[in-house]
Amino acid sequence: MSLSTMSREELEALSQEINARYEEFKGKNLALDLTRGKPSVQQLDLSNGLLTLPGEGSTKDEDGTDIRNYGNLAGLKSIRAIWAELLGVPVEEIISENNASLEIMHYVLTFAMLHGLPTSPQPWVKEETLKWICPVPGYDRHFAITETLGFEMIQVPMNEDGPDADAIAELVANDPAIKGMWLVPVFANPDGAVTSREVAQKLVSMKTAAPDFTIMWDNAYCIHTLTDEFPEILPIVQMAADAGNEGRVFQLTSSSKVTFAGAGVSFLNTSPANLAWYQKYLGIATIGPNKVNQLAHACFFGDAAAVKAHMLKHKDILAPKFDAVEKILADRLGGYEVASWTEPKGGYFISLDVVPGTAKRVVALAAEAGIKLTGAGSAYPKGEDPNETNIRLAPSLPPLEEVTVAMDGVATCVLKAALEKALAA
Repeated sequence: MSLSTMSREELEALSQEINARYEEFKGKNLALDLTRGKPSVQQLDLSNGLLTLPGEGSTKDEDGTDIRNYGNLAGLKSIRAIWAELLGVPVEEIISENNASLEIMHYVLTFAMLHGLPTSPQPWVKEETLKWICPVPGYDRHFAITETLGFEMIQVPMNEDGPDADAIAELVANDPAIKGMWLVPVFANPDGAVTSREVAQKLVSMKTAAPDFTIMWDNAYCIHTLTDEFPEILPIVQMAADAGNEGRVFQLTSSSKVTFAGAGVSFLNTSPANLAWYQKYLGIATIGPNKVNQLAHACFFGDAAAVKAHMLKHKDILAPKFDAVEKILADRLGGYEVASWTEPKGGYFISLDVVPGTAKRVVALAAEAGIKLTGAGSAYPKGEDPNETNIRLAPSLPPLEEVTVAMDGVATCVLKAALEKALAA
C-alpha cells in the first residue's frame, strides 16, 4: 500500500514497526561500506597473474622498444592494439598511459586552459566566462575537475538513452562560453544509462557557438557487463569526423576495473590533430608511461577476446550483488511508492531516488546504523541535487552477505525517512 493512501493511524503503526527494525540494526554495531565503486578482493584476485609479468627475460615490446628505458610517449603498441580492437578504432589513433584515465582528462582540460585546443581561438584561461555541461546524475570526480578549473557547471538531465541532446543543442548553439561536456556513454555512473547511437549522432553533429566545443567521452565501463552480452561501442571519434567536427571528441577508457584498480593502463582515443596536441604538452610533464606495466598487461591478455572473457569472470562475481540490491529494494520498498531505482545491465552503480527532501536524512540514518553511503547529492555538481532525492549505491566491494545486510538496512532507512516526512506533513 502506498504511503500516500494510508491513514495517519496506519502511518503511525508502520512507523513504530520500522523504528523498531531500525533500532535492531543500530544494535548490531555494523561497519558496512557502499560508498565507492571499488573492485572486491575476489575481483582483484582474477588478475594476480599480472604480478609475475612480463617476466625477467621480457625487456622489449614487439616493435623493439626497451620497456625499461625512457621514451615512447604514446605507449606500447602491443597494449594499444588490444584496446584499439576493443574500441573498434585504428591503433594509430589511440595512446596508452599510466593507471588513471581521470589523469588524462585533467591534463586535457588543464592544457586547454593554458594553451587552448587545436580548434581554440585562444587559451581558455583568457576567456571571461567558462561553462561546462554536466549530465546528471553523473560522476563526482568529473565535476570536481571542472569546478576546480573555475567552470560554471550546467546541469542537464540524463535519460535512459543518454543525456538530453535537444536541451544540450539549444544551450550550446548560442553560447560560446560553453566549452564542452562530460559523458559516461556506456553503463553511466551512477544510473547505468547507455547513450544511443541517435543521441550520440546529435551530440557530434550539433552546431556550437564555441568552435572548440569538446565532448569528454569517458568510456570507463564500455566492457563492464553484468550479463553475458557486451554493449555496442560506438565509433564516436569517427562519427564526429564524419559530421565535420573531427576534433570534438576525446574518448577515454582504462583497465582500472579490468585488472588492478590502482595499477592499470589508461587510454586516449581522439583525432590525429588532438593526439599530436596532447602529446606536445604531455611531453613537458613526462618522458613516457610505465611500459613495464603495459607489457605485463599485453602479455596477460594477448588479444581483445581474452579481455572480454576476463570481464565475464568479473560479471560472475558482480551480478549476484546487483541482483541482491534490486531484490531487496523491490521486496522492502516496492509497494510503498517511496523510491525508484535503476536496474543496470553493466557498470558499478545503482541510482536510488528516494522521497524528495529525504536523501540526506537517509544517508544520516544509515551512517548511525553503521552503513556508509555516498553523500546525498554527490552525483550532482557541487553536491547540489535540486530535489534532494538521489543516492548512489556501490555494491561491488563488500562480500555478497554484507551487501544483503547493508541493503536491508538502507531500505529500512528509506522507509523511516519517508514516514517521518509523511507524519510531519
